[in-house]
Amino acid sequence: MNLDFSPEEIAFRDEVRAFVAEAYPPEVRAKQKAGEHLGREDYLSWHRALATKGWIAPGWPVEYGGPGLTPTQQHLLANELAAADTVRLPPFGISMVGPVIYAFGTPDQKARFLPPTLAGDIWWCQGYSEPGAGSDLASLKTRAVRDGDYYVVNGQKTWTTLAQYADWGFFLVRTDPDAKAQEGISFLLIDMKSPGVTVRPIITLDGAHEVNEVWLEDVRVPVGNRIHEENKGWTCAKFLLAHERTNIAGVAASKNGLRKLRAVAEAEGLGDDPLYQRKLADLEIDLLALEFTELRTLARESAGKGPGPESSLLKIKGTEVQQRLTELMVEAVGAYALPDRRAIRSGNLGPVGPDWAGRAAPTYFNMRKTSIFGGSNEIQRNIIAKMVLGL
Repeated sequence: MNLDFSPEEIAFRDEVRAFVAEAYPPEVRAKQKAGEHLGREDYLSWHRALATKGWIAPGWPVEYGGPGLTPTQQHLLANELAAADTVRLPPFGISMVGPVIYAFGTPDQKARFLPPTLAGDIWWCQGYSEPGAGSDLASLKTRAVRDGDYYVVNGQKTWTTLAQYADWGFFLVRTDPDAKAQEGISFLLIDMKSPGVTVRPIITLDGAHEVNEVWLEDVRVPVGNRIHEENKGWTCAKFLLAHERTNIAGVAASKNGLRKLRAVAEAEGLGDDPLYQRKLADLEIDLLALEFTELRTLARESAGKGPGPESSLLKIKGTEVQQRLTELMVEAVGAYALPDRRAIRSGNLGPVGPDWAGRAAPTYFNMRKTSIFGGSNEIQRNIIAKMVLGL
């Protein structure tokens, strides 16, 4: 294996660096530095800049608007965006439902949804989890009953990330209640402005409005918004989850997080602490191994093959790395992690410690979710045991 970049790849890397320096929205950068939560327009301003450049969907086939990047170029793009500390865009349109639509959708569906998804004109949310159907997703109970050219949908979804901004959502619904658990499920695209759709906030432990519950009450959805065949939605669901789990790994973002953590450790006098440095070294070794696994996955996709069981491995190890990063950050900043950021902003508590310490605890708490969502890590181990080990 040749680990050296070619002159063309180095030129591409330099092009990415120059583009970010020129095009990254300064107002988004300012909010990031202040530790503020980002809104819809903050995300979309960067999405549109990447879309204009042609880099918003690096893994998409050229015929659907992808840039035709090689696996190495995709890797370089992700790493340079992370190294520049650009905001990580929501994956629901580009990394999740987009591939489902171009893999299973009709020509009309592709023409209708793919171009505006690329352009940032549609914000998507994911309607999978329910109060009684999380990792056991096949037990979902949201119903869709056929009524002529429409489905009438009733049910509840939960943990729906950034649904308060969404124009459209992709939902798993049960269209055959008498079928076995993983059968009788269909994949519907639902206009979030439809009568009967209600989005209610769930405020997370770090004080953010990141997730929601979504209620669907007699929502009429055209049959033409169903992707793939009726009762075959589980095929779409598995395909999408493989892409989601690959994306959740967040290797490039973790590499950038490790660089920041090393700088914080030095500033806090931990540069010569052998125990702490050993923890950093163990983490870096795991992250390097994870990066090579991600490269193998990219190579498979570029060869026309979808993500395989390695997506489950990426999800497990990627989320473990992310959680260890936040744990080591809290350990590094020590008592500075204790003040509640909301109390600081309200004026009830003055600034304590360096600016970068304020997000350590909220980020730590928020990242507890990563080993649960996208299919819990326990479920991923079962998938590996069945599909890889044949157990």
